[in-house]
Amino acid sequence: MDRKQHWDEVYRQKAEDAVSWFQVHPDRSLELVHAAGLKHDDPIIDVGGGASRLVDHLLEVGYTDLTVLDIAEAALERAGARLGSAALKVQWQVADVTHWHPERRYHLWHDRAVFHFLTEAADRIAYRRVLEAALAPGGSAVVASFALDGPERCSGLPVQRYSSQTLAAELGPAFRLRDGRSESHVTPAGRIQQFQYSLLEYRP
Repeated sequence: MDRKQHWDEVYRQKAEDAVSWFQVHPDRSLELVHAAGLKHDDPIIDVGGGASRLVDHLLEVGYTDLTVLDIAEAALERAGARLGSAALKVQWQVADVTHWHPERRYHLWHDRAVFHFLTEAADRIAYRRVLEAALAPGGSAVVASFALDGPERCSGLPVQRYSSQTLAAELGPAFRLRDGRSESHVTPAGRIQQFQYSLLEYRP
């Protein structure tokens, strides 16, 4: 089963609030989005956003230029159905981020738990190339992953764990770490997963 088939199957089999990464209110993500100091009309992309409710909260507080990208079309369909008419305010992109060709630049790139699934060096290199092509110079990236003491696997797949410092090193010298925060995420099943969240500034 390839990557797209895997994630489409996950979203077909499980309810939105049954997947381990579900959050009613994505507090850490919102904190770091706000810390980036954006204007409300600055373009934001949520990579691997799936059925996440981050887009709901960004719309609610007034951000107007939002894109959500995910490999699983089923996940985006769920998010669009949940938002109703507000879904028309969002650009929806079905793509594997490692093979995506952005047609514009964004002021903020948000990724909660995509990068940590890229356990092959070639995939991480491809991700960095897309990130650099998509992010405007001076823009910000919020990248969250399992922390060094987080799980070794998720959704049946191995992951690469990071601290804020090792994540910044992996993304390369063009990315300057501005802030790093931790989160003890409680899954719908009641398990605790340790995450790290990093805010990085892109200075090519």
